[in-house]
This record gives sequence, C-alpha cells and structure tokens, in this order.
Amino acid sequence: MSGGGTHPLGTHLACQVHTGAVSRRDRGTPSSVATTTLVGMTDLIGDSWRGAEWAAVRLEVEGQRIARADAPGLDRDLAGLTLLEAAAVGGETLAVDALANAIGPAIAAEPSPGRTAVAMSGGVDSAVALLAAGRAAVGVTLRLWVDPDARASERVCCSPAAVIAARETCHRLGLPHVTLDLRERFRSAVVEPFERGYMRGKTPNPCVLCNGGFRFEELISFADRIGADRLATGHYARIVEHGGGLAIARAADPVKDQSYMLATLALASLARLWFPLGGQTKKETRAQAEAAGLAVAGRPESQEACFLGGDDYRAFLSRRGVRAASGPLVDEEGRQIGRHDGYWRFTPGQRRGLGVSAARPLYALETRPQSNTVVVGPREALARRRVSVRGRLDRGAGRVEAKLRHRSPAVGATVTAAARGFELLLDEPAYGVAPGQTAVLYDEGAVVGAGTIVSASAD
Repeated sequence: MSGGGTHPLGTHLACQVHTGAVSRRDRGTPSSVATTTLVGMTDLIGDSWRGAEWAAVRLEVEGQRIARADAPGLDRDLAGLTLLEAAAVGGETLAVDALANAIGPAIAAEPSPGRTAVAMSGGVDSAVALLAAGRAAVGVTLRLWVDPDARASERVCCSPAAVIAARETCHRLGLPHVTLDLRERFRSAVVEPFERGYMRGKTPNPCVLCNGGFRFEELISFADRIGADRLATGHYARIVEHGGGLAIARAADPVKDQSYMLATLALASLARLWFPLGGQTKKETRAQAEAAGLAVAGRPESQEACFLGGDDYRAFLSRRGVRAASGPLVDEEGRQIGRHDGYWRFTPGQRRGLGVSAARPLYALETRPQSNTVVVGPREALARRRVSVRGRLDRGAGRVEAKLRHRSPAVGATVTAAARGFELLLDEPAYGVAPGQTAVLYDEGAVVGAGTIVSASAD
C-alpha cells in the first residue's frame, strides 16, 4: 500500500490499540500470519486515502465482535457484527479500504464445517473458484510488494486495483473479503532471493518460489485463522491419488496448466487444497463468469513475476541499483569477441542482445559473476543431458518426464536419488538449461519430484 498516489489502499494504520486488553498469539510461525485472540475490549483503527480524499474507521471490539464502530461511508452500522461478518459489508471504496486495513490483522473465527478460504487475485479465475466454493466462502487477497516504478504496476495480480476488484466480486455475492498486507514478508522471501540469484549468475524462478512456498503457506495459515476446512484457488492444476499418496497433477487444459508452478508445494498441505478449475478450460471459466454476471469476466491475464510490474527483469534490477559494468564476451576457448554491459543481463540460451556478429548464430552459454564474463557459442554447445537438482524426489529411481523450464516441453529422463536431491539423465539433449531454474518431474501427469537446477553437463 504505497504512500499517496491515485489509488485507494494508499496507506493504512491497520493497528490495534489495546485498552486494558490482553492478547494471545496462537499458531504463529516465522513464515505465517499470527492468529490473534483478543480478550477484553480492543480498538482497531484503519485508514486509506486517494489524492486529497481520506477515510478512517475505528472499531471497539470485544473478542471478535464489534461493540461500537465509528465508520462513516459504509452501507450499514457494524455494531453487533463479528469481524468476519463485517468483512462482507460494502460502501464507499475508501471507507471499505479503511475497514479492510483495520480488521485484516485481527480477524479470526472458530472452525466451521464447509467453510472455504478462497484466494482472490482480482481476476476471472479466482472469481470462478469463489463461485464454486458457494455460500460458505471467504475471499482473501494477499497485498504483495510491486515495484512502484514499473510501467504496469497497477495491472498485476497484487496491485491496489486488483485488491479492489477481488473485494467487489466477493461483496457482489454477499461474501466476506479479507486483505492481508504481506508486502515486506514477500519482498524478503521472494524478491530479495530473486535479486541475489541473478547476482550469483543464476536464473531464478520467483513464481515457483512464491506459488510453491510463500503464498500457500500464508494462505493456509489464514484458512486456519478463520476456521476454514480447505483452501481453494483459481490455479489450473489437479490433486490426484498417485503412488499411495496425494500429488499435484497437470490440468485438463494443457495451455493453462500451472502444475509446474505448484510443484514444490509441501505434500502435507495437499489434503487441504482444492483447485476447482483443474478439470476445465479457460474458455469455460470465462463463460461461467459471464453467466454469473461478474465484472471480471473479461479481465486480461495477470503478469507472471508480478512484482516486476510488467517490465523485463533487467530493467527491474537496474532500478534496484544493480550496477551495469562492462565485461568481456568470450567464446568457448576464452577468446574475447566483444563486450557486454553486465553478466546478469544474460541467461543460458539467450540469443538476442549479445551485440556481436558471427558466421553462425551465437547464444549465451554461461555467466561468470566473479570475472563479469559471459561465455557464448553455437546452439549445439548448449546441449545438456545430465542435470543435477537440489530438491525433493517423491519416489525411487526410474523413468520420468522432466520439465526444466516453464515454457519448455517435458523430455523423457531417468532419475536417480542423490544426497540432497536427484540426478537426471535426459533421453535427448535439452537446450538452455539454466542453474537456478526449477526442474519438475512427472509420472503419468502427476508431479513426483521437483527442485532447483544446480548444474548441467553435456554427458
């Protein structure tokens, strides 16, 4: 919630002022949202602004029930409602923003059979997941850090505009919506490792780190906090029985399949998860949203790596202060054939932007951070058949399909367990294998292993 600007959610107090109350934190872990149980009377205060407009709310709360409310601009008086019931109250946008900021950190509820927490991105997929969850659904949107200087920072899935779109969808259906401000945690857990990865000459995948870890840990913690049986999202993936347990599996729509991004999810969490869109196509999803009269039915796809705000990672790293330093561009024998303006601007398999001409096309083969060197060569020099991965192998050695980049086709491989992960011998060479990317293993469409590529060789 960046300060000032032209959007609601500009700032917030979202604080708890305890007036003779005692607080107790339950189920809190270093990577999760702490549940707060309030005993006695507590003040919850939140505010929001857009330009010169400003709104604020103050709630006097006993336990989880609102005793008194100073909340102008809402559709109804909040006195007598629980915080969860108040999360379904609409009104003027700034006033609802202020209310969301006040109650987000404190909201909790006793377990309720059938209650489903639904992760809402503001797009059509999560809206249809909400429809599938029915009347016991509670929408939740994670407010994540986005580069404020990016060219499209307001169009990504965790922007203020997306939060408002998600909330309006919930309120139109008479359902509560909760916003969790996780910007600083997200920056620490996802953005900073992404930056460090490129500085070390790797090619990290922040979407796997976010979806396969950070995001779902926070969402499941929230589901616990509100007493929800399960967590639903709008991802295109399935959960299936495989090998005696549950596994993530490919979606029915191969174009929209997101099992790769979810492959590193903890197996212990799968029993709580539900992907209602896993068996349908995007076209069917939009049709369902249109039939329900949802305003997000025609909303465009959200950007991957949302914190980049639609920009190239190179522009992002430059804005973040990563220095552009000239260095040698060398061939496989170490002969200098040109210069570049920063090793972190290149990743294995890259052809554009090398700035040299040759008799045949050249590709980036590897980067060497210590000497600020980029090694280039012909396409055949990119061929890799042996890949070492640090991660999780969910079954013993055997035959698998290995997907080594999100947009690369899976290839047949033999997998063997290693001390901290597994080793792959590919049936045919893969090109552009990049340390730092994610390797995902499939057996009959189900994920049976995943991890981070450490190294790769031709034989």
